[in-house]
Amino acid sequence: MSSSRGRKKAALYQQLRAATNSTAMNKASIIVDASKYIQELKQKVDTLNQDVGTSQNSSSPVQVTVETLEKGFLINVLSENNCPGLLVSILEAFEELGLDVLDARVSCSDSFQLEAVGGENQGQADSIDAHVVKQTVLRAIQNWSQNNY
Repeated sequence: MSSSRGRKKAALYQQLRAATNSTAMNKASIIVDASKYIQELKQKVDTLNQDVGTSQNSSSPVQVTVETLEKGFLINVLSENNCPGLLVSILEAFEELGLDVLDARVSCSDSFQLEAVGGENQGQADSIDAHVVKQTVLRAIQNWSQNNY
């Protein structure tokens, strides 16, 4: 019976190796790799939950996209509804990030649409990436929606 149990354990470790893309050969290293993989998955779930929470907290769905440019970022914000005061919140988020608005187009008639190019301010933008910019803008939108609805 013990050899059957040994084969089951070996098969379990092989499955664990395959599921976590581990290249480790000994059992302890496979478990360490699996633990790291689980932590990565938890972080991804937390990020997705934050993104879902942000979009659900807003009374009108607001879409935010951020693209990295050679020096700065192209930020697009779109909402089907007019959002009085949202522009100020987003500009404050840019200031928090140390981004200067180099170019912008805004429409606030029936819907809210912002297309802005945020560039480096005093070299601070080197330490941020598109994900940080997007998260900061989403947080500004969430704060705005909580204060206005």
